[in-house]
Formats: sequence, C-alpha cells, structure tokens
Amino acid sequence: MRNKGIRIMVLLLLLFNMAIPVQSTSAASKSIKVKVTLVSAELTENNHVGNEWYTTAYINDKEIGEGSSVVLDLKSTESVQLKAYAEEQDKIPESAKATASVKASAITKTISKAIEVTVVENRGRYSGNTATWTFTFKVQKQ
Repeated sequence: MRNKGIRIMVLLLLLFNMAIPVQSTSAASKSIKVKVTLVSAELTENNHVGNEWYTTAYINDKEIGEGSSVVLDLKSTESVQLKAYAEEQDKIPESAKATASVKASAITKTISKAIEVTVVENRGRYSGNTATWTFTFKVQKQ
C-alpha cells in the first residue's frame, strides 16, 4: 500500500513538471546585429584653446575613424558603448573625453547620438577658455 502511494506521488510530480511551461532564455540571449557609424567629429566651438587637434572615437572599445562603421553582435540585455576623445596639440596638451551608451533593446529605428567633448585651456592668457567637439554617431539595427 505504501509503494502505491509513493508511485502516485511520483506520477503526480512528473505530471506537474510537464504541465509547467519551461521559460525560454532565448529572449535574453537573442543576438541582435547593430551597425554603428561615426558620422562626424566637428569642432563646434573654439574660444582660443588651440588650432591643432587629435580626435578619436571608440565603439565598444574598438577605435573607429570618421565615416567608418562597426557591426556588433549584441544580446538584447547589452549596450553599445560610445566614447569620444579630443586633445589639443601643443607643448602642454589639454584633453577631454565623454561617453554615452545605447541599450540594444532600445534600438528599434535609426538613432542619431551626439556626444559633446569640452576641452578647457589650462594655462596661459586664455586659461579657462573652452573648445567643444561634437561627435555624431548613427546607431541602427541590421
């Protein structure tokens, strides 16, 4: 009699486990192809900071040049990391950087993302003056 009760319990547990739907992890691990382009890096304001500049940008830690693109394979839970850097080139260079991110799950249409980098003159008669670079990125689903 006792074995019959154990068998019934085991059968009930098996039926119960089969009735519960298995949650799919495919939504969280689904891969999304995202194309990111550095559209431009423009000096939008310069109040006597300098005339010679070095600029660079990074997409998920990959260096990219103006007009170039990177295609990323991301999970929907991941983000596109954008970084912009500007450096005034003289004997004592000033520099600045800025970052932004875009969640992969939020990319439903083409997104234009602008990052402003403000470089501050730190010496001389123009100390405290600023120059602003605007880096424009285009982020789109493939």
